[in-house]
Amino acid sequence: MRGQDRPARVEDVHELALGMPHVTVEHASGGNPVYQVGGKSFVFFRNPRPDAVDPVTGERLPDVIVFWVPSESDKQALVQDEASPFFTTPHFNGHSSVLLRGGRIGELTLRELTEVVQDAWLSRASRRRAETWLSDHPPK
Repeated sequence: MRGQDRPARVEDVHELALGMPHVTVEHASGGNPVYQVGGKSFVFFRNPRPDAVDPVTGERLPDVIVFWVPSESDKQALVQDEASPFFTTPHFNGHSSVLLRGGRIGELTLRELTEVVQDAWLSRASRRRAETWLSDHPPK
C-alpha cells in the first residue's frame, strides 16, 4: 500500500478512469479525453475557458480536470477546505462537480485521487452497475 501514498500524477487520472468498468472515452474539441460510463461523463479534461483563469496573469488555465461528485455537500467539502487543491467557478454553480488543476494534482496522494475518481464513477454509473461494483469493492 506504500505506493498509494505517493503524490498523484495526471497519468493516474487516465489509468484510474479507464480502470473502472464499462468506461468509454470520447474526445472533446481539442482532443481532450472525456471518460464516460453509460454515456454519462464522470471525468474530463477541459479546454482553457474564460471562467477559469490564473489569478496573477489572467490567462486561461490550460490544465483543468473536472470530476463529478455525489452531491453538493461533497462538492462543498472539497472546495471549501483552503488546503484542498479542488476549486469551482460560477460556471459550475449547481453542477455536481469539482475542478482540479493538473499542476496541483501532486498535492493529492494516489489514494485520495483514487477515491475521487471512484466516487465520480459511482455518481454517474447506473444503480445496478454501482451496486455491483460496490459489492465487489467493499470499503476498507
